[in-house]
Amino acid sequence: MTNVNNDVITDAAPIVGKLTVISMKGCEKFTERIDMYLRSMRSDIEDVDTYITHVSCPRFGTGEAKGVIDETIRGHDVYIICDCFNYGVTYNMYGYENRMSPDDHYQDLKRIIAAMGGKARRITVVMTMLYEGRQHKRNGRESLDAAIMLQELAQMGVKNVLTFDAHDPRISNSIPLSGFDDIQPTYQMIKAMSRAVSDIKFNKFDTIVISPDEGGMGRCMYYSSVLQLDLGMFYKRRDYSRIENGKNPIVAHEYLGRNVEGKDVIIVDDMIASGESMIDVATKLKNRGAKRIFVFASFGLFVNGLEVFDKAYSDGIIDKIFTTNLVYRRPGLLEREWYYEVDMSKYVSLLINTLNHDETISHLLDPVAKIQNLIERVGNK
Repeated sequence: MTNVNNDVITDAAPIVGKLTVISMKGCEKFTERIDMYLRSMRSDIEDVDTYITHVSCPRFGTGEAKGVIDETIRGHDVYIICDCFNYGVTYNMYGYENRMSPDDHYQDLKRIIAAMGGKARRITVVMTMLYEGRQHKRNGRESLDAAIMLQELAQMGVKNVLTFDAHDPRISNSIPLSGFDDIQPTYQMIKAMSRAVSDIKFNKFDTIVISPDEGGMGRCMYYSSVLQLDLGMFYKRRDYSRIENGKNPIVAHEYLGRNVEGKDVIIVDDMIASGESMIDVATKLKNRGAKRIFVFASFGLFVNGLEVFDKAYSDGIIDKIFTTNLVYRRPGLLEREWYYEVDMSKYVSLLINTLNHDETISHLLDPVAKIQNLIERVGNK
C-alpha cells in the first residue's frame, strides 16, 4: 500500500492491464512529469524505465496524416494525454507552415486510437480541456459538436474520458453508457494560492469569492462552501440582436452580492479567453473598494495576448492570476509577475494509477478533507 500526499492506493489490487501512457503532440513535457510521478508511486511493485509509448502522426505534403504506434499495446491499459488547444504545434502543407487547430488535434487523437486496431484492453482519453466544450447545447440551427465528439470516441472503443472543468458537465449525458469524469482543480488552486500569497486569510471577514457570470455559480458555490466564504456574482447583460466572435456581445456586468470593500476577492472561472470580461469585472470590484483581486481559471488561453493583463497589473486592477498547466501556455506567460502556474501532473498521475488498479477515484474527485486540512495549516501558520 502506497501513501502519496495522503492519497492511499492499494498496490495489492490487481491491475487492469499493463500500464501505457501516450502523449499526443504538444503534451510531451506534461506527460513526462506524469510518467515521473507514476514511476515513483509504483516503484515498490515494478521497476520500469518509462510508461510512455511513443506514437507519431506523420503528414504528407498535402496535409493528410496517419497514426503510427511504435510498440505493441496488445492487452494494455492505455491512457492518452491530449491537449486540443495547443496552437504551438505546427505542420507543413503545400510548403506552408500551419498551426494545429483543435480540429487537427482531435483528428490525430482518432488516428492513434484507430492505429490500436482494437488490441488495447482498455482506452482512457485524458482530454485536459474538452474539445468543443463551449458548443455543448443547441440554440436554433446549430451543431452539437461536443456531444458528437464524445459519441465518436465511445464508438471507437474509448471506455473512459477524463476532462477538467467542463463548461457544462451535463455533456456526459451524450454518452450515458460510457465513463465520463469532470475533474475540478479546486484543491490545487487553493494550495497554490496559499504558497503564492502568504498573508491570504480564508475567512468571510477578509475574503470573498466572486463568479464573473451566472453560468459559473456552481463552481464558485463549491469554493465558497469549502472555504466558508461569502459569495457574490456578476450578471452579464448581452446584446442578443447581434453576434461578434461567435457569441452575443456583453453590454454590461451587473453585481449581485455582499459588500467587497476592504476585502480580498477571488474571481473563479473555467477559462480566460480574451480576458476582457475578467478585467471589466475586476475593475468594477476595484471601484467598489476591493483590496486585492486574485483570479482562478483552469485554462489560461489569453487568445488576444498578454499585454492587456500587463496593463491591468500595472494599474493595480489584478494582483495575481492562477491557471493550470493542463493546456499550452503562451510564450512569455511564465515570466509574468502576475502569473502563477498550478501544476496538475501529480494529480493526473494519481488518477491514472488508481484507475489502472480498477479502484474508485471518488476520494480524488472530492478533496474536501484535504482542503480543510490545508486551511487549518494555513491558519495555524
